[in-house]
Amino acid sequence: MRDTRDTGDFLKEGGRAPVGGAVVIAESAWVLVLCCVGGGALIGWLVTLLADWLVTLPWAPLQGPAELLTSLPEPGLTMGAVAAGALLGLLVGFVAVHESLAVRVSSGQVVLSVRDESQEFGRDEVALVVRDGKQLVPLGPDGMEIAREDCGLPWRRLSDAFARHGYRWADEDPHREEFRRWVPGMPGLPEAADALLRARAVAREKEEDAEDVRELRRELWRLGVVVRDEKQRQYWRMPR
Repeated sequence: MRDTRDTGDFLKEGGRAPVGGAVVIAESAWVLVLCCVGGGALIGWLVTLLADWLVTLPWAPLQGPAELLTSLPEPGLTMGAVAAGALLGLLVGFVAVHESLAVRVSSGQVVLSVRDESQEFGRDEVALVVRDGKQLVPLGPDGMEIAREDCGLPWRRLSDAFARHGYRWADEDPHREEFRRWVPGMPGLPEAADALLRARAVAREKEEDAEDVRELRRELWRLGVVVRDEKQRQYWRMPR
């Protein structure tokens, strides 16, 4: 897939749409990173307060680490804890920006960008755009999901952007009742789909295998199987 990320195309809050009417809705990288840094610094400061409290309770856990922290002189202890928390927050912020979704909508195309990868869909490929919980799901004319991405963007702005460019929008998945819970060996699935769902169930248990989960979803799409996750369970349907 071609990478279509271009900061020149992004419609910033309060800005104007680029030439051609395309609108891109994305998280503000600076705001996201600064929030994480501020939150990390606050947690670092709270850790020093927690350590002071723990050493006064002989029955409390983590007495050793708490005593070690409180043995450090002030203001070095507080400054160090705040700095360490801010650094951790900075790392979390960069990861959050990398994992966040950006949506570019124009009258002729929809582009979903996440993890330095972009998916492009022509106007005739997108029959309906659905909000399914915290996920954005474009559907094709045959009812097949063509993408499913975690989304932390403002839903009102997204629905307005799609409606303004002539796309149909739904706040709930019209096919939700068609999903069936997957259990190993259940009938009705195409050949090889059961094995892919087994592999995906294993990959979902390991956080480092997130890319495998996405790849296995794409393999299931090629077989005509739509899959959605709810807690630790997988649900599937096949468009009629």
